[in-house]
Amino acid sequence: MNHLQQLYGHSLALLTDLYQLTMAYGYWKTGRQDQEVVFSLFFRKPPYQGGYTVSAGLNNALELIEQLHFTADDITYLASITGNDGKPLFEKDFLDYLHQLRFTCNIDAIPEGTLVFPHQPLLRVQGSLIQCQLLETALLTIVNYQTLIATKAARVCQAAAGDIVLEFGLRRAQGIDGGISASRAAYIGGCVGTSNVLAGKLYNIPVKGTHAHSWVMVFPEELEAFQTYADVLPNNCIFLVDTYDTLQGVQNAIQIGIKLRQQGHEMAGIRLDSGDLLSLSQHARRLLDQAGFPDALIVASNDLDEYTIQDLKNRGAAINAWGVGTKLVTSYDEPALGGVYKLTAIKTPQGIWDYRIKVSEQTIKTTNPAILQVRRFYNDQGFFLGDMLYDILQPPTQTPVLVNINDTQKLLKISPEVAYEDLLVPVMRHGKATITDNTLEQIRQHLQQQLQRYPENFKRLNNPDSYPVSLEGGVFLLKEHLINQIKQSKTRYQM
Repeated sequence: MNHLQQLYGHSLALLTDLYQLTMAYGYWKTGRQDQEVVFSLFFRKPPYQGGYTVSAGLNNALELIEQLHFTADDITYLASITGNDGKPLFEKDFLDYLHQLRFTCNIDAIPEGTLVFPHQPLLRVQGSLIQCQLLETALLTIVNYQTLIATKAARVCQAAAGDIVLEFGLRRAQGIDGGISASRAAYIGGCVGTSNVLAGKLYNIPVKGTHAHSWVMVFPEELEAFQTYADVLPNNCIFLVDTYDTLQGVQNAIQIGIKLRQQGHEMAGIRLDSGDLLSLSQHARRLLDQAGFPDALIVASNDLDEYTIQDLKNRGAAINAWGVGTKLVTSYDEPALGGVYKLTAIKTPQGIWDYRIKVSEQTIKTTNPAILQVRRFYNDQGFFLGDMLYDILQPPTQTPVLVNINDTQKLLKISPEVAYEDLLVPVMRHGKATITDNTLEQIRQHLQQQLQRYPENFKRLNNPDSYPVSLEGGVFLLKEHLINQIKQSKTRYQM
């Protein structure tokens, strides 16, 4: 099912930065548009100073590419853009070329719901220079955001330690697409439902919710408000009890809960949205248990994140469901993943791959050349051992030497007996998706399996150990060689 088409109903070809189009025009104008290249999409630092990142957004990205083309309306708009001299920026023949263009790239990617780490290509895009360039912005905006939110959701669910976590962030999300994409990514990350009804329709995510404070305030008395709601929706009763006096609100909810039970229904629980959640939840739990409602949920909301949830649980809060909104869908403490999309190889007219590197005085911004694959090693118990980046045109030996990306003095030799898998798999060939349309439920399950195999010292929320990501020895030497070439060229230029 094409979710993007349902949501937007029009072309997304112009979902790009202008400089992608000016470069595309330059490639076309100079006859470089069909030169074969490879780009990699990756990030440099894990979000939240955490020990893992959850890949997300791939299926949406593939949907976009499959339907991507410049419509007549797109071309008309592009024809209206002018340069500094007031004349059209793009000539008509180029716009005609764009109108006929269909995307035929090949993409290999790490499946959604997989734990990923800095410097690893989440996607490797191969095809004509003009096509690969035009995909950059759209791929980044989809993958960066959903990866960020899926990671935040996984951390929140980790802190909740098996409790129910619901995503309640639509009203605080960054616009319509921010709300839809956040709901999808949060479900991948482990949330069991969303308040976002459109996301529920598009992605088959369970939708959850009862009433707000305004419902209570419409009626003369809180008890009447609860009773009326129970009369209307007896099978959906979680009462928001903190509009006036919270503990009295719990007592009122209990009264209605007793009447519901007499009528053959059951009160699902109560929700706390303000105040001292620790103390109020403990008092509420005692009142509910004493009244014969030991299974009633106590749902907490109110600007929660993984740190608040972890703290409340450590101090004995009697909360067993968490409604997380603003700080999840806005990624409140880290607003962007910082993923980038870099050229790593270009094929010469002689058919030889020429590897490219971007260097920087900031070591972290120097890219890794080659057509890279990610190999993940596992120990005898099936737990993650470490990852290696290698060149698919120069496969590693049976006993590869690994050079740690963050500390090149750390070398490791892997024996042939160590189990491994290569993470980048074909997901698109000639512009058509080759993977089955995995359901979000399958992606969620894949993530949970990943987390079970990921060691605790890397997974903890605070001060996790750094998971080892290394370059295969040959790639490391290639990188050093290319850096030295650039340094020598710079020295000659300065002389």
